[in-house]
Amino acid sequence: MATATTNGASGPKVNRIGLPIVEYRGGKSTLCAGCGHNAISERIIDAMFEMGVAPERVIKMSGIGCSSKSPAYFMSRSHSFNSVHGRMPSVTSGAMLANHTLTALGVSGDGDTASIGIGQFVHLMRRNLPMIYIIEDNGVYGLTKGQFSATADLGSKLKTGVVNDLPPIDTCALAIQLGATFVGRSFSGDKKQLLSMLKAAIAHKGTVMLDVISPCVTFNDHEGSTKSYKFTKEYDEPINEVGFISSFDDITVDYDSGQVYDVQMHDGSSLRLRKLREDYDPTNKANAVRTLMESHANNEVLTGVFYIDTKQPSFIDLLNLVDEPLATLPQSVTRPSRAALDELMAGLQ
Repeated sequence: MATATTNGASGPKVNRIGLPIVEYRGGKSTLCAGCGHNAISERIIDAMFEMGVAPERVIKMSGIGCSSKSPAYFMSRSHSFNSVHGRMPSVTSGAMLANHTLTALGVSGDGDTASIGIGQFVHLMRRNLPMIYIIEDNGVYGLTKGQFSATADLGSKLKTGVVNDLPPIDTCALAIQLGATFVGRSFSGDKKQLLSMLKAAIAHKGTVMLDVISPCVTFNDHEGSTKSYKFTKEYDEPINEVGFISSFDDITVDYDSGQVYDVQMHDGSSLRLRKLREDYDPTNKANAVRTLMESHANNEVLTGVFYIDTKQPSFIDLLNLVDEPLATLPQSVTRPSRAALDELMAGLQ
């Protein structure tokens, strides 16, 4: 698949809008060496570069936690806002209503999302706001010495020997039930799968929720952890092989024999899923939730695209916003006239 060209005989490889990949990089990471969050940042860089997204047309949003530091490590040319703990969804909603022509990418953590931010997460999922919501999920609070988060699996063990006796919140099942229109899970160490899912997410018009298992090398990568590198590699159960074909690329594809399921994206491009163990249909909402519940019962880490719906209207569509970004409209259009205000005040007397 051709995604980039060479700029001259000895120049760097550039993408379809003429930018080299260096224009998509950020600052040097201050996270622990080997942290899965850094691998996710690298895949975001690759996906944005290969899809030819203009960095200046991206807003990077985050909350609080190790995960929420990640936007500093990719796409320095993009707009960025680091909100307070658990409040990234509302800030992103406001930004997208002000200018829905931007691409919104929110990075959160399992604590920022599933604990203090669960209320905002719930309402974001049900509105189908056009944005990509990534949860960098390690099952612990990395900035406060590794306590269990709300996504930690029942029976998992901390380095201190403490065993978790509470059931986890499955953010993927929750997102599907609430109304998100693209839901999947991946592993930070699976470069091929995560890159394909991110590219498909960029093309989707609606809420994309990706839960990415991202082991914490300091507090949660030991024997007994269900979110360690070893455990995830041993129990990772892919439900489909994910590849993404961009509509603007020259494509050469060689697929193995077997069933292939094409999901039509809003822009005419395709998310192609090759069946592995079963005839999995990612457009069947009830089956998606049932499959996730079965995986929990079997102690499996299920990865892949669980659910996708390209027909549901986005939050922008439901509000019937004008084509021009609200932030660019003059006050003469957005501000009520003096006569309108006088009429309103008279009605309140």
